[in-house]
Amino acid sequence: MSPDAPLSEGTSVFDAIDLAALPHDFLWGTATSAYQIEGAVAEDGRSPSIWDTFSHTPGKTDNGDHGDIACDHYHRWRQDIDLMRRLGTNAYRLSIAWPRVMPGGDGPVNPKGLAFYDELTDALLEAGITPSVTLYHWDLPQVLQDRGGWPERATAEHFAAYASAVAERLGDRVSHWTTLNEPSCSAWIGHLEGTMAPGLTDLTAAVRASYHLLLGHGLAARAIRAAAPGAEVGIVNNLSTVFPATDRPEDEAAARRHDGHVNRWWLDPVHGRGFPADMREVYGVDLPERPGDLDVIAAPLDWLGLNYYFPATVADDPAGPAPRVRPVRRPGVPRTGMDWEVDADGIETLLLRLTHEYGARKIYVTENGSAFPDVVRADGTVDDPGRQDYLVRHLAACASAAGKGAPLAGYFAWSLLDNFEWAYGYGKRFGLVHVDYRTQARTIKGSGHRYAEIVRAHRERGPEAV
Repeated sequence: MSPDAPLSEGTSVFDAIDLAALPHDFLWGTATSAYQIEGAVAEDGRSPSIWDTFSHTPGKTDNGDHGDIACDHYHRWRQDIDLMRRLGTNAYRLSIAWPRVMPGGDGPVNPKGLAFYDELTDALLEAGITPSVTLYHWDLPQVLQDRGGWPERATAEHFAAYASAVAERLGDRVSHWTTLNEPSCSAWIGHLEGTMAPGLTDLTAAVRASYHLLLGHGLAARAIRAAAPGAEVGIVNNLSTVFPATDRPEDEAAARRHDGHVNRWWLDPVHGRGFPADMREVYGVDLPERPGDLDVIAAPLDWLGLNYYFPATVADDPAGPAPRVRPVRRPGVPRTGMDWEVDADGIETLLLRLTHEYGARKIYVTENGSAFPDVVRADGTVDDPGRQDYLVRHLAACASAAGKGAPLAGYFAWSLLDNFEWAYGYGKRFGLVHVDYRTQARTIKGSGHRYAEIVRAHRERGPEAV
């Protein structure tokens, strides 16, 4: 079926989603990140991040786009909270900009930077919206990159100090904390593939960065709990289902390596299993281990966050760089505007894997969404049937997983707003809300209205019906 075709012509969309399988206190949220929406990159003491540097380097982003203004959320956040209220959501996943709070990377704290998030937190709570705070969504202060960045152990230690400062300020009101968002992207895409900040192509640096990112997670988890007793702390990983291109043993081995690269390398250590031995052999890089590190990395998790967008099909590529795989395009599979496959079954598979293989006690889908070319109609409305279809299919798969025992506690749609989509610039739109970047006008899309209907339908069921 075409991704632009309606899912349920002639029938209610809710026939596809078993809302009764979701708990009555389910968190229905939207998600954003600081650099992608805030703008105001040089205001109130904020220092440059690696993404400021990367996006202003010629040739690194589509059209030379950058986040200097983005969605101007720094000045328009009250309007954006009103959008959340109109959607009927009861949670919002935001990230804190490390260079706004600690412009020097390792202190001191910038009072104006923290004050912004302090006021934002209060306003969210006043609106009945639970703030879910991510401490690192890729915007490392450039001053720390200049001192070696994530390949250096000191960066993990500075991250813990920053986490402590934020938790001390917000921990009396914020209980839901994410240490890292998608550390695999920071390490592999930023340090190995070079297409995200800081733009390196160095396997040794990438593996060292991966280690220190997870060490930073463990140190930050301790710091958050010390500063905010009762905090619920988790980590968010971007995971994929992985398929071999053929049944050849070489391709099946490639799929195992890719699973290790994108999934197990990030899941095993935080669950006390250490770094996968097979992948250590594939990378051939000595880890910068010290006694006790693995215990720190395996700090108890209150929940796991799953970001899911698409599956991976791979073939063996013996001459390629680690992990020696190449992606294979499956014919006839619907694709989004990012050219990513649409496969809602994958999110159910991963939710059940986290439940059964890793023993997750609580899971949030912390990102899930799709980019499609949006058309603004003459009357100013934005209909986006492809995104609506994607949303409903994936929510149906989430509910199916919950019905099979996955402890799913919430879903955060990516994204609240169209925004700066990293190296893709502003050409790719994921938002439930359309943003005119020239005027900053916001318009709720058809997918936003559809999401609001689903949220309302679940809420109207009441606890006795669920």
